[in-house]
Amino acid sequence: MLRQDIFAVTDPERIRDLIRTHAWATLISHVPDRGMTVSHLPVLVADGGPGDALVLTGHLARTDAEEHQLGAHDVVLVFQGPHGYLSPVWYEATPHVPTWNFVVAHVHGRPVVLGPEHTYGVLTDTVDHFEGRFPEPWRLERVDAYAHRIAAAVTGFTLTAARVTAKAKLSQDESDEVVHRVVAALTADQPYAHPQLARAMRDSRRQQ
Repeated sequence: MLRQDIFAVTDPERIRDLIRTHAWATLISHVPDRGMTVSHLPVLVADGGPGDALVLTGHLARTDAEEHQLGAHDVVLVFQGPHGYLSPVWYEATPHVPTWNFVVAHVHGRPVVLGPEHTYGVLTDTVDHFEGRFPEPWRLERVDAYAHRIAAAVTGFTLTAARVTAKAKLSQDESDEVVHRVVAALTADQPYAHPQLARAMRDSRRQQ
């Protein structure tokens, strides 16, 4: 990922928040004699990392874990926040060309594969994380016997981040007037409307 200081995200809590709110991750491995292997999975932020290190937990199908040779080598987890196309028409200023605003984090590290009991704990935590938005959350214990049976085909893991690269390209290099016009376009009734991206741009402007 292209490194640009103006777009770099270094605040650990901001990175954790990105992962918490966009927990559907892409797992990328380079497996010897097989090449690149890619999977998609939910990943959570774990508490209590050593020295405030970022610690993640996740799970994927056992066959996927075997394809990645999970735990045998380093991997990258990619978390993608709000993103979208920006038309130069919205800027009402020249010169501008089409571009893409986005928020993303890359977490590098080597997973530690968990045993059945801890894997079931990851499954429980994952359900609780996503169900927590409902007024009456569903709990895995409601189908405990069934859940334990299918959990045998799941591999859980933890990953302590060895390196994190995060970027929020949100028009920080543009004037307040231009950002205001782009935000207005993103919240209007038009083909590339994206209120969540507009909110991220407003938040970024306040943090500058």
